[in-house]
Amino acid sequence: MKIRIVLLVLVVLFGCAQPVKKEVEQQKLPLLKISENKRFLLDEDGNPFFWLGDTGWLLFSKLDREEVIKYLDNRVEKGFNVIQVMVVHSLNVSNIYGDSALVQGDVSQPAVTEGTNFEDTVAYDFWDHADFIIDEAEKRGLYMALVPVWGTNVKAGGVSREQADKYSTFLAKRYAGKSNIIWLNGGDTMGSDSTATWNIIGENIHRYATNHLETFHPFGRKQSSLWFHDAEWLDFNMFQSGHRRYDQDDTENAYGQDNYKYVQDDYRMIPPKPTIDGEPSYEGIPQGLHDPAEPFWNDNDIRRYAYWSVFAGAFGFTYGNSAVMQMHKPEDKNAAYGAREYWTEAIDMPGATQMHFLKDLILSKCYFDRVPDQSLIAEGQGDKYDYQIATRGNDYAMVYTYNGREMKIAMGKIAEEKVTASWFNPRNGEITIIGEYENNGTQNFDPPGEIEDGNDWVLVLDSVK
Repeated sequence: MKIRIVLLVLVVLFGCAQPVKKEVEQQKLPLLKISENKRFLLDEDGNPFFWLGDTGWLLFSKLDREEVIKYLDNRVEKGFNVIQVMVVHSLNVSNIYGDSALVQGDVSQPAVTEGTNFEDTVAYDFWDHADFIIDEAEKRGLYMALVPVWGTNVKAGGVSREQADKYSTFLAKRYAGKSNIIWLNGGDTMGSDSTATWNIIGENIHRYATNHLETFHPFGRKQSSLWFHDAEWLDFNMFQSGHRRYDQDDTENAYGQDNYKYVQDDYRMIPPKPTIDGEPSYEGIPQGLHDPAEPFWNDNDIRRYAYWSVFAGAFGFTYGNSAVMQMHKPEDKNAAYGAREYWTEAIDMPGATQMHFLKDLILSKCYFDRVPDQSLIAEGQGDKYDYQIATRGNDYAMVYTYNGREMKIAMGKIAEEKVTASWFNPRNGEITIIGEYENNGTQNFDPPGEIEDGNDWVLVLDSVK
C-alpha cells in the first residue's frame, strides 16, 4: 500500500507533542534559534526548522526583479526555505541594472543612495535591489543566508581589516531588523587564511545583528570547526563536502564523497554545535568541478549526499545546481564549469524536485530526539556506495541505502514490543507499508528492485503503541 508522505505526517505526529506554529505578521518571519541540545535549529515559537537550502549565489547581481520573483516562487513550490547568496561576489560587482555595490571597489564604501524606490529603475541602487529580494523572500517564508564578501577577494588582498570592519558593521546594522537573515562568513575559503579578517566580520555581525545566526562557509572538503568552533560568533558549523569523486580527493582526510564523515567529526566537537553540508556536489556540474569532459553529478548523487549527511546528524541540507548557482543565461558568453542548461530550465531538474521529500520525512517524526545510530545495522554496513546509514528517535528508526542492498537490522533500539515497517522512496516521497514485526532480534529487509546505484530506499520503523 502506498501513501503520500503528507498523509504520514498526520499519522506519525499523533502522540508526539510538537509546537503549534502561531500566526505571524505578514512579511515577518520568526527568528531562528539553536535547539537546547545544540544539534538542531528551531524558530522562536519552538517549531522545528529543517534547513533545506538552495544555492543561488549570484541572485543579487544576475536577476532582474521579474526574474527574482520567478526564482523565489519556484523555490517555495519545491519546499526550499533557505537561499544562499553572495552579497559581494567581486569588488567590481554590479547588479543587472548596472548599479555598483561599492565605490571604486572599496567594501568600506557601499554605493548607497538616499531613499528607496522599487518602482523607478533610475532610482535603484545595488542595495535597494538587495533589499527588494530579501523582502520578497520574507513574504514567501524564505530565509536568506548571506555571504558578506566572497573569500577570494579577501585572500587576494582586496579587503583590509579596516575595510572589513567598516563594511561588516554597515551590513549588520542595515539588516539587523530583518528576521529572515542568516550570515555565512567566509565564502569558499580557508579560515587559516586572513583569520583576523574573518573574526572581525564575525564579531561585528554578532555584535550588531544579535538576533541572527552565523556560521563560516569554508573551502572544499573543509569544515568551519577546523578554525572557528570555539568562536563566540559561530552559532553552527558548516562544511563543504565539495565536488570531487573518491579518486579525485587529494586532501589529508580523503573523505571523498563520504560527506557523513564531516558530520561525525563535528558531532565529536566540544561544546556541541549544529552542523550542515553547505555545499555538496551540484546537480549538473562535472565530477571534480573543472573538466566538462568528466561525468556530471546527477540527482541520484545529490540524494545520497542529502540522506547521508542528515541521517548522520546534520540539521538540514543545502542543494545546489550548476546553472542556478551562477544564474546562467543565454546572453552569458562563457558558462562556468560547463553548465549545459540555463537557470530557467535548471530550476526544475530532478534533484531540486526531490529534495523536499527528505524534509517532509524528517518533519513527520518527533524532531528533537533524533540521533545517529549505526548500531541499528546488525551487519553489512558497507562502505562507499554500499554504505548504509541509520538514525532514530525514541519511537522511530530510519535506515538509508543508496543502491538497494539488503538490510540486516538490530531490532529493539526503539520503544514498544512491535514496530510497523515501511519503505520510503526518496525519488517520489511514496511510502509502501511492509508489515508489523516483533521488536527484538535481527530482522532482514530487502528493498524493492535490483541492486544498483540510485535505487535508494529508506527503511522506516515506527513503534506500535
